[in-house]
Amino acid sequence: MTSTIQNLLPYVVVAVQIVLAVLLVSLFLKNKFAKWVGKYALILGFLVSFTAVSGSLFYSEIVGFEPCVLCWWQRIALYPMPILFLVALLNKDRGVFKYVVPLITLGGIVALYHSYVYWGGASILPCTVMGGACSKNFVYVFGGYINIPAMSLTVIISLLLLAWSNKVYQSRQ
Repeated sequence: MTSTIQNLLPYVVVAVQIVLAVLLVSLFLKNKFAKWVGKYALILGFLVSFTAVSGSLFYSEIVGFEPCVLCWWQRIALYPMPILFLVALLNKDRGVFKYVVPLITLGGIVALYHSYVYWGGASILPCTVMGGACSKNFVYVFGGYINIPAMSLTVIISLLLLAWSNKVYQSRQ
């Protein structure tokens, strides 16, 4: 079961990236898809963040991948998200994005740097995990296009686009 999930996750990430590309175009066009995503932005934000936290814990606690320092910083930004979105859902509070966006943006900066390091850039931070996990490619699919930092970046871009969709939806109300 574990290997099936491990093999399936990169394909899910690529599928999500395709949907995000469509959503990005829809947001520029301000069409019905963007409005629909905006309408359900809270529940989608909860689902995206819950799935990301679950995936993060799956890789570290079940598969046994040791998270590096950069992974931990991204987790710090990500782990509160399901709770924030759940409380916002229960209170029907679309203002949660005011809190989510700054936190996710900080995580996004780390994810961009992490991706840079994964794709061959020089790291300026020492890796504290035994064996230098920052430089290990635990997930390396589609010629390295999908790796753990790319998965993190996909989640961050998803949440940022959901915030934008929410704004478009609210401006049309």
